[in-house]
Amino acid sequence: QVQLVESGGGLVQPGGSLRLSCVVSELAFGNYVMSWYRQAPGKERELVATITSNSTMTNYADSVKGRFTISRDDAKNTEYLQMNSLKPEDTAVYYCNAGFHYGDTYVPIWWGQGTQVTVSS
Repeated sequence: QVQLVESGGGLVQPGGSLRLSCVVSELAFGNYVMSWYRQAPGKERELVATITSNSTMTNYADSVKGRFTISRDDAKNTEYLQMNSLKPEDTAVYYCNAGFHYGDTYVPIWWGQGTQVTVSS
């Protein structure tokens, strides 16, 4: 059974940092584009960042560019999201996802259960 398990969420003050991790099992991790989504209360789920296989290309939502860094370790079947200079508006449940690109569109397939990130003083 495919599993994506996130960790690393929590409460942090504005300007602080967190690193999220997502361990993937029962999936050919190296064959998939990996991504992070987030969903804030009352808002739609938003694509935050993607990283292609072999880490050849990354993309970020404008709202996190320059602050967040997505990475992956294919030997460990793990992806990461380093979040710096966090703002209250980054507060959301963050979801790990494995999918693929169809042209210029990212197609999400497998989801994690989510980890809560709260940015507050």
